Amino acid sequence: MEFDENDAVKFMRSHVSPELSAKYTDDDELLNLIDLIYDYYEANGMLDIELDDADDDLDIDDLLSYIVRMLKKDKGAKLAPEDVPAFVNAYIEYEESLDI
Repeated sequence: MEFDENDAVKFMRSHVSPELSAKYTDDDELLNLIDLIYDYYEANGMLDIELDDADDDLDIDDLLSYIVRMLKKDKGAKLAPEDVPAFVNAYIEYEESLDI
């Protein structure tokens, strides 16, 4: 299976509570979150092909801190800091489901 951002958003929505998913009716908020995750991966060398298993290097607390910092800087972002962990965990589950 290949990565698809629309599938990722659907997966994320289905793996958080219905109430949480309903808070963010615009998929752009979740697409922005995916972009921030990839920015973090890129900044930390986690997209390098030479890595055997990038999951071993993922510091989830650092990732969450990075995302919250970036969301605070983005005046248009509506994703609340307290909602970030659930969506990030769902996204990581999506990545793992791809087995890539």
